[in-house]
Amino acid sequence: MAEIKETNGIVDWLDERLAVRKLAKVLMTEYWIPKNINFLWAMGIVLMVTFMLLFVSGLMLLAYYKPDVALAFDSVNKTIMQDVGLGWLWRHMHAVGASLIFLVIYIHMFTAIYYGSYKKTREIIWITGMLLFVTFSAEAFSGYMLPWGQMSYWAATVITGLFENVPLVGEDLLVWLRGNFFVADATLTRFFMLHVVLLPISIMGIIALHFYSLRIPHVNNQEGEEIDFDEESKKFLDGNKKESKVIRFFPDFLSKDIFVLCIYLIFFFLLVGFSYNFAMDPINFEPANNLKTPAHIYPEWYFLWSYEILRGFFFDIPQGWWIGLDFLPKIPAMTIGLLAFGFANFIFFLLPFLDRSKVVAPAHKRGAFVVWFWLLLIDMIILTIWGKLPPEGINNVIGFIASMTFIGLFIALPIITIKERNKDKREAK
Repeated sequence: MAEIKETNGIVDWLDERLAVRKLAKVLMTEYWIPKNINFLWAMGIVLMVTFMLLFVSGLMLLAYYKPDVALAFDSVNKTIMQDVGLGWLWRHMHAVGASLIFLVIYIHMFTAIYYGSYKKTREIIWITGMLLFVTFSAEAFSGYMLPWGQMSYWAATVITGLFENVPLVGEDLLVWLRGNFFVADATLTRFFMLHVVLLPISIMGIIALHFYSLRIPHVNNQEGEEIDFDEESKKFLDGNKKESKVIRFFPDFLSKDIFVLCIYLIFFFLLVGFSYNFAMDPINFEPANNLKTPAHIYPEWYFLWSYEILRGFFFDIPQGWWIGLDFLPKIPAMTIGLLAFGFANFIFFLLPFLDRSKVVAPAHKRGAFVVWFWLLLIDMIILTIWGKLPPEGINNVIGFIASMTFIGLFIALPIITIKERNKDKREAK
């Protein structure tokens, strides 16, 4: 049995029982971060704080929300917004946070792509990050239904209706998901359970795994430089901090993160107080009515790019696209759209394996890859814009072309990066 000595203070008492000093070294004071990184590396802490704000504001809303189709709309728009003191603040924080967290996720995601932070030895970091993206997407969709407004109801009807097109089990899957033959009280209850219990717990677990996966290969840097962390940390601990290429996570790196976080929180609360309407669809302030279909149904902005890929194949494809392909079996447009939607959401998981180059460097130092990166970003912006436009006329054509471009870019990625790899081999000789 370990010898228990007399302690001086709470830290000593905890250290003897939980080794808190050793834990602090491993996770904070001797967890090393490269010096040559910019403010974009602060997005991780920004995401964590935004999730905490969503969690706390969600708990406040949970105290008054009623997961019942007869009571849900009034519990949000009357009880919370009008009767409860500061209820409006918590709802605005939750709505604004739900939008901003996806903005930060996309910045974090494209930063990783630009600087090659998904490449060899960091694949698990990327995959756990993408798992977080998918789980946050499910959390956002389940939460969007809870106010039981017009857009909530019809978005849930359309999105859950897609599962009917899954081969063999589609109809049964749809009924199981809704808990009924149509979106009803059972659907609301199930989505409430997902939003409040199952998905938040899953997110917390994946966040822990994501941070753990960062511990072994260490954080990438903006030059893609291979750093000997053992050697550089020894320089730092020996007092040669100027020449060392690394700094401690706490307090050095975290102090920089906190500065960026403060700027973000100023922006966040300005939106909460004065410009929260961007996060709330006006149509959703009407109670759900299954007899009145909105003229144009669309999801929140952060889903629009993948929604447009899904929708891009639903309508009449322009004449001439399939010339010479008449021998192919006729596949329903809905099924093609669903497959394209699945491709768009799954393909990012495979990015570390599609990029065949061993070069870890920012995109502007990688030749054709930088063109690929900007084309992908521009194409996703176009898909997002067109995803909110009515599906008619020229909008269908542009949406279809942008969807095909997205798919084509990921098909082209291995070819581009294999050429880059072969070029590096020739130059090495």
